[in-house]
Amino acid sequence: MATNPTGCFLILNQSQIEAIRDKAAAMLVEGKTMMSYSDSGTTVNKAFPMDIRTVLVECRHALQIKDPNQYGSRDVVRVYNGLWTFRGL
Repeated sequence: MATNPTGCFLILNQSQIEAIRDKAAAMLVEGKTMMSYSDSGTTVNKAFPMDIRTVLVECRHALQIKDPNQYGSRDVVRVYNGLWTFRGL
């Protein structure tokens, strides 16, 4: 399942994006996608604002635009439909 980046991290500077990416990767490695605490009938849940996969895709997209020499150029796929050449026959 592909996730198309929206560019929501493009307003941040490169060091902020890298910090978000590192935090998301650390949470993924630790298996912490949601933290929960309960005491005396009170429950507190803390989760990453976006799912980790989306965060990593957005970070990669933004970093590729901000520094393509270090992170590689963006992945762009062009699709050619050869049937369009026969249109109108």
